[in-house]
Amino acid sequence: MPAAPPAVPSPPGAPSAAASRPVRRDGSGRIEADYAARATAAALAGAGGPAIGILGGMGPEATVDLFAKIVRATPARVDQDHVRVVIDSNPKIPDRTAYLRGCGPDPVPAMVAGIQGLVALGARVILIPCNTAHVYFDRLQEASPVPILHIMREVARALAPGGDPAAGLAAGGPVGLLATELTVQSGLYHEALARVGLEVVVPDPPYQARVTRAIFGPDGIKAGVYAPARRRLLEAGAHLVERGARVLIAGCTELPLVLRPGDFPVPWVDPAEILARAALARVLGTPVEAGRR
Repeated sequence: MPAAPPAVPSPPGAPSAAASRPVRRDGSGRIEADYAARATAAALAGAGGPAIGILGGMGPEATVDLFAKIVRATPARVDQDHVRVVIDSNPKIPDRTAYLRGCGPDPVPAMVAGIQGLVALGARVILIPCNTAHVYFDRLQEASPVPILHIMREVARALAPGGDPAAGLAAGGPVGLLATELTVQSGLYHEALARVGLEVVVPDPPYQARVTRAIFGPDGIKAGVYAPARRRLLEAGAHLVERGARVLIAGCTELPLVLRPGDFPVPWVDPAEILARAALARVLGTPVEAGRR
């Protein structure tokens, strides 16, 4: 039997190994040991599970927000209970609106490259935290080897009679839509909600201009200026309520960054929250409640 290697002497003044171990008299050692056992069991049970892929950067803060909502909605008791999430936050993807206005490059090739990269890293379902990007959904899904969850369809499913109880909303319309002009003009929310019997109302032009400025303006959310953007969104939302909306959709993923529960006399829904729960339900195989915190 080969001789054991000689012990490496500790530097002068360093505590011995025995002395460096903390002495616990309060039971914290047992707490850590119990956590470690549960974490190990959870890691073994979830080894090789499917990952959620986020095609992000449109915009970056909305990407962070969606990831946080996935984490908060996950029924986890230890770190290893969480699902694997891979994120490509690429703010260099060409502007989704500019291309359709005839003044910018096609964003789809860059988006497809991002999806393919996520799939290569193990993603088995793709989320896109940008409502306007869903104008390109059919082209993206055709190029993707894994499913892409459609944010408008998930919102419609949640608001439908007998839909997602975690949405906390009574079925019924009309539904007021706060979104970019392109999202409104695309009719994607109108089409998805019509399939579940819900009518959509949109802001009159002066109020739609407020929403547009709140998102894209030099004093808007994408510019990192929140207070004036919030004020304009509150005005546009109140206008939709006056027009009969019984629930509002924050149909741009930047809007929940500045809106708060109770801002309007009717409920408002966060499509990113619904998208997060739908993705978790798919990879976990069970319905997921609203975020815990």
